[in-house]
Amino acid sequence: MTWHRKPLAGLDLETTGTAPEDDRIVTAAVVRYGGGRPTETRSWIADPGVPIQAGATAVHGFTTEAARTAGRPAGGVVAEVVDAVAALVDEGLPLVVMNAPFDLTMLEAEAERHHVRGLFARSVPLVLDPKVLDKRVDRYRPGGRRLEDLCRHYVVPLDAAHDSSADALAACGVTWKIANRHRWLTRVPLDELHEQQASWAADQQESLREHFASTPGKEHRAATVRTDWPLIPPMRSGVWAGE
Repeated sequence: MTWHRKPLAGLDLETTGTAPEDDRIVTAAVVRYGGGRPTETRSWIADPGVPIQAGATAVHGFTTEAARTAGRPAGGVVAEVVDAVAALVDEGLPLVVMNAPFDLTMLEAEAERHHVRGLFARSVPLVLDPKVLDKRVDRYRPGGRRLEDLCRHYVVPLDAAHDSSADALAACGVTWKIANRHRWLTRVPLDELHEQQASWAADQQESLREHFASTPGKEHRAATVRTDWPLIPPMRSGVWAGE
């Protein structure tokens, strides 16, 4: 049985801003998807302990006050999210994360911040990133590559964009659709596919860097592009250019 016929684990985070090492988790969801079983979803709201940027509020809808009112202490939330992801990874499930370096770097940084043992210290996740996979199988398709764009292209429901649970489910659905459409991916062992995505992601980010460098008004963004996948090492300045 190919890997796309078995369950997938999914992770999504909504955050206070766009710097994965310095900003904080506001909401999180972990899902178990597919494999002939009912979908299981766990979700969290955290009080991040810092103000939520207006741009982030415009995306996911949580104000600083709303997160303080509805959220639980961030350290406890981070510990539970890491536990939930590690448990599914330890079952042998691949971990689907849209734009993985952002969410996984954020989760590791939050774990360090709150003195929680991080995911990569506990497990060896084999990651599937629909953003990287889609760019590999359909490199020259015009249009956007955000999750909403991929859902439209692959005909995957996304009832509430930037709701963590909805995004985690949609990312799994898109990954399944990509694999089902491009069956050669399903014949690649997951550990090899993980390594191949690291190479593909590096090439894709280099292309993004070149695009910024050659586009008037965007030249300064070239220096912020990182090529690491699925986790970026510490970077303490500026906004990470993942898109």
